[in-house]
Amino acid sequence: MRIEKWQIRFIQLLAVAGMLVAFFLYLFHEGSLVGVCSASGWDDCGQVSGPDAPYAAIGPIPVALIGLVGYVFIFLLTWLQDWLPIIEDYMPELMIGTTALAFLFTLGLTGLELFVIHAICRYCVISAVIVTIMFALSVSYLREVNQAVAGREQLAIGD
Repeated sequence: MRIEKWQIRFIQLLAVAGMLVAFFLYLFHEGSLVGVCSASGWDDCGQVSGPDAPYAAIGPIPVALIGLVGYVFIFLLTWLQDWLPIIEDYMPELMIGTTALAFLFTLGLTGLELFVIHAICRYCVISAVIVTIMFALSVSYLREVNQAVAGREQLAIGD
């Protein structure tokens, strides 16, 4: 029984999009880009991820850089599975763990935006949607692999 890996390939594609968004936000945070969205009440990227935003960094590390590294890591996992059998063997667990961590981190950041900063960044929302879809795809992939394993065990018992 062969397991299709469409979820992993879609996660890989989303990781590329996530890297682009995170790199854009990193450049904005570093001041390399001029205001990417105007301040208008709830939609204010400057308050959320701008150079002077109080919650845009954890210590000296910009949150956008953490996101960029996370997306690169997820991309590398999806790419290296074709080259390293050990990653392929543990891909469901690696992907669910990595995307769950990213999802929890994103959930915390979104909570900060909504309840502490009282502003959102449209690009951060795009990143949050990407991470949420990646996590859902990881859950789907894990379920598919588990069902395939259970099917093989049933066939083995029946023989």
